[in-house]
Amino acid sequence: MKIVVISDTHLPKRKKGLPPRLIEELKNTDLILHAGDWQTLDVYRELQSYGRVEGVYGNVDDQEIKAMFPYKKIVEILGYKIGITHGHGKGKTTEQRAIETFKGEEVDCIIFGHSHIPVIRYERDILIFNPGSPTDKRRQKLFSFGVISLSDKIMAEHIIFNEGQQ
Repeated sequence: MKIVVISDTHLPKRKKGLPPRLIEELKNTDLILHAGDWQTLDVYRELQSYGRVEGVYGNVDDQEIKAMFPYKKIVEILGYKIGITHGHGKGKTTEQRAIETFKGEEVDCIIFGHSHIPVIRYERDILIFNPGSPTDKRRQKLFSFGVISLSDKIMAEHIIFNEGQQ
């Protein structure tokens, strides 16, 4: 099973639409996970045209998005429990806040956003994953999003690209 993971799209504030490199992956995915800062529901609607979408709200999302999505969510897929949160809040690092959000809960993976910094690492047996941003790279050299593959194990990778890259 292939899952496209995105966060911090900030559309249409940062870009006019989803980049071609992301759309290429969306055409061949089983599930789309969004870790918040959609900016508008138009992003959700566009993503729905490619497949099932699950997500959470971020700190810049309005009441309409907050009414549709929770602060945190656990999605169970093929026996794996994937926790999703944006990671915003006070104190500690974004990554620490995301991990603490699921403290005491059994998850195989924690997906978060907010920092726009791609992260892929393990803490104990839990995959810690931030896809970065496909539309607002901030201080990063390139744009990014993630792909998670589920089979007999959970694997993740970043897709890193230049703005004009197909």
